[in-house]
Amino acid sequence: MKKVKVLVVDDSALMRKKIKEMLDESFGIEVIDTARNGEDAIAKAEALKPDVITLDVNMPVMDGLTALRIINEKKICPVIMLSSLTQEGANTTFQALELGAFDFVAKPSGTVSRDIETVKRELAVKVKAAAGMGLSKLTRRTDRSVIEKHMIEVPESSLSTADFKAVCIGISTGGPKTIFEVLPHIPQDINAAIFMVQHMPVGFTESYARRLNESCRITVKEAEAGDIVTPGVCYVGRAGNHMTMYKKMNGDVTLRLGKTPDHAFIPSVDIMMESASGVYGSKTLGVLMTGMGNDGAASMCLIKKAGGYTIAESEETAVVYGMPKEAVNRGCTDIVLPSYKIAAEICRKVGRGW
Repeated sequence: MKKVKVLVVDDSALMRKKIKEMLDESFGIEVIDTARNGEDAIAKAEALKPDVITLDVNMPVMDGLTALRIINEKKICPVIMLSSLTQEGANTTFQALELGAFDFVAKPSGTVSRDIETVKRELAVKVKAAAGMGLSKLTRRTDRSVIEKHMIEVPESSLSTADFKAVCIGISTGGPKTIFEVLPHIPQDINAAIFMVQHMPVGFTESYARRLNESCRITVKEAEAGDIVTPGVCYVGRAGNHMTMYKKMNGDVTLRLGKTPDHAFIPSVDIMMESASGVYGSKTLGVLMTGMGNDGAASMCLIKKAGGYTIAESEETAVVYGMPKEAVNRGCTDIVLPSYKIAAEICRKVGRGW
């Protein structure tokens, strides 16, 4: 089997050595060279034609974001960012993902992480997933007019806010960029609360929610235990905690956060969607978008069985057609749409009922 060729880019000699060792020890991966800054990376990438580049964010001479833009412009290969778990690191990482980075891996203890081996498996999995990816989806830009063309005039809902619905969105690899084709196009008076799980390391979801809130008409916030769920708000599952909900005696729906049950992903799309379906029943709308694996597919079936409505992102726009494909294969989707049509479908179903 042909090995995945990787170029490792980091200004720390220790990090270059450790990341190279980690990847060389992973089955099916070969590090063909290392680079110490963005300028060095571009020159070596053009000469060596790697399948994937791992790219540090903070570097001298040329930083990671600048290098990423040039790598994408030259259509060299997919890029995985290595980011520190700081506020600044999170913000820069989201910029990189919006620019077209395939995904990111968080350095566990800062710019120079001597314990970088703890993310060995995660990095190897993402490198293999990125290998062979065309850059067309990663660098795709959907013009706002294209999305607006699919938006429809949504009549005012006849339901009172006491009868609002739940929109549950599950998304992973490729999500931080793709979600901007959905959430900013949801009207603030939508008669639904939105629950979203984006697979992400601990320490990143607060910045992620804040970034989305700045671009959306609805309110977007990181979920907090005890939040009283209200329509027109998107609750982003906090990394490291499952997001579930329950109905109180007075009819209010309240959020719970917890670290159990054990799951490959915490938060889990399946656990969030199953909980929402248990509370909202046939008033639950499930949306499964780009991502690796099958998290969310089983709960999409539960939503559909309970009389709710389910949407899967199509292969046309999904950066990784894994999670939505699994739901489609299980026969759990009512409709399959490209990302730029999903907001209109959500509004249509919530506004008109089903």
